[in-house]
Amino acid sequence: MTATAPIDPTSTEAWSRLAGLAGLAAGFSPDLRGWFDTDPGRADRFTLQAADLTVDLSKNLLTEEILTHLVQLATEINVAGRYQAMIAGEHINVTEDRAVLHTALRRPKDGADLVPPTGFVVDGQDVDADVHSTLDKVYAFAEKVRSGTWTGITGKPITTVVNIGIGGSDLGPVMVYEALKPYVQEGLECRFVSNIDPVDVYEKTAGLDPETTLFIVASKTFGTLETLTNARLAREWLWNQLLSTGAIDDTDAARIEAVAKHFVAVSTALDKVAAFGIDPENVFGFWDWVGGRFSICSAIGTSVIIAIGPDNWREFLSGFHVLDEHMRTAPIDQNVPVLMGLLNVWYSNFLKAQSHAVLPYAQYLHRFPAYLQQLTMESNGKTVRWDGSPTTIDTGEVFWGEPGTNGQHAFYQLLHQGTRMVPADFIAVANPAHPLKDEAGDGASVEPGQDVHALFMANFFAQTKALAFGKTADEVRADGTDESIVPARTFPGNRPTTSILAPALTPSVVGQLIALYEHIVFVEGIIWGIDSFDQWGVELGKQLALQVTPAVQGDADALQSQDSSTKSLIAKYLKLRN
Repeated sequence: MTATAPIDPTSTEAWSRLAGLAGLAAGFSPDLRGWFDTDPGRADRFTLQAADLTVDLSKNLLTEEILTHLVQLATEINVAGRYQAMIAGEHINVTEDRAVLHTALRRPKDGADLVPPTGFVVDGQDVDADVHSTLDKVYAFAEKVRSGTWTGITGKPITTVVNIGIGGSDLGPVMVYEALKPYVQEGLECRFVSNIDPVDVYEKTAGLDPETTLFIVASKTFGTLETLTNARLAREWLWNQLLSTGAIDDTDAARIEAVAKHFVAVSTALDKVAAFGIDPENVFGFWDWVGGRFSICSAIGTSVIIAIGPDNWREFLSGFHVLDEHMRTAPIDQNVPVLMGLLNVWYSNFLKAQSHAVLPYAQYLHRFPAYLQQLTMESNGKTVRWDGSPTTIDTGEVFWGEPGTNGQHAFYQLLHQGTRMVPADFIAVANPAHPLKDEAGDGASVEPGQDVHALFMANFFAQTKALAFGKTADEVRADGTDESIVPARTFPGNRPTTSILAPALTPSVVGQLIALYEHIVFVEGIIWGIDSFDQWGVELGKQLALQVTPAVQGDADALQSQDSSTKSLIAKYLKLRN
């Protein structure tokens, strides 16, 4: 497919204006203290609402003039037009010549005002009909497992679901399962196997009852090396455990029946699934217009649907859809994902930030930063534009983070006083799933009966305040600090943060948060002119691993063909292994 050349953002008037405002020659001098002091309405003006998410952008290094030109940049690059093209099914994934329709996975079944309208066809496929047909099949299966109608080979109901996948087939399900644990049906548990390190499958099967365990093998092509290796290990574990307890006899027929009752798949390769022993009737498909890191709303979420139930999953999908609609309809200057994406471009390209922290003050979101690492870095870590020409500017950011006060006792030192600027998103909920009080207190800083969530949230508010406004040398001196350590106790401030606050961590809110960052990724990719929906960069190492494997297994000729460093390392490994 011949791709139309993207607009070079550096050629736009907005880019030139932003470069001037950033003072690339003289240096940009933000003043959050001064901006707040002289503008009492700043917080209100820069606080926006997207569904249940209150998003405060006021502590970003942002002025009305900067905002004007960021909005102008989005307009000149035609972000809105590209989004409309995506949801309509145009092949914006140009290197694979595919549509990009993860937003179609969460469209309601009956929507009179849907854009595109219900029943839209892409490449000959009625997208809505196929999506809801698959969802209905997953829902029906989930209800069988949840009710105990689906049983293992000995007639016992399923109590543990083990999802075997990697990348988007693992990071999404495990993150959402952890985020929505309060909604998991009592008596059900999910575990997740991804790493080809044999320790992973060993630990995730440890202590399980094979008679009540269900494995879900998630691989679109049913050819992913890590997933299929772990699936075979799980199958051997199942057979050995059932044989050891006398649940099955040592015959091929018994083994086949055991796999049919204890394995299902999420895949499109029915022949390969059948060859593995899984009944094709128990396979849930998806489509090539769903990228792995955007696939959580598809059948990839089967393990979580079993855990939390179809009704909660529908609410989860509705959260995505309401953010999709916000992205589609909100004006650019009020469009939360567009503005957050533009701010990331502002920091990356004009203020030379290289990483971005995501800091959830909600323990159930502890896997959210890891999920975003794939979503953001696999999408936008590119050196060529979608027409194959080299990029002229930096793309992508290093996303990272940890939950709550854990991070405060780890890396916040660098955020507050380090030499590198790290924009950070703080995420919190007003109502915790498990409100607790410290009835005893400590007699000093914590009063008896302290609402612990309020104490937790005090840290959320205090950290963004400290990062924004810092502490001057004079303020440090006013505390009576010895002059020799005043410099060490001074905080420069002007460290940018975005605060995201939701009422509670409901299924809808989790969906809203994921969709928010999906659209942020989209905006950045369009500004940079890259294809955010392919991932060729992950292929080379996987290909070389297959070539290196014979050497690692002791093939002398294969060892000799390696470069000197790899040869030396493998030789050392073989010596240590023996």
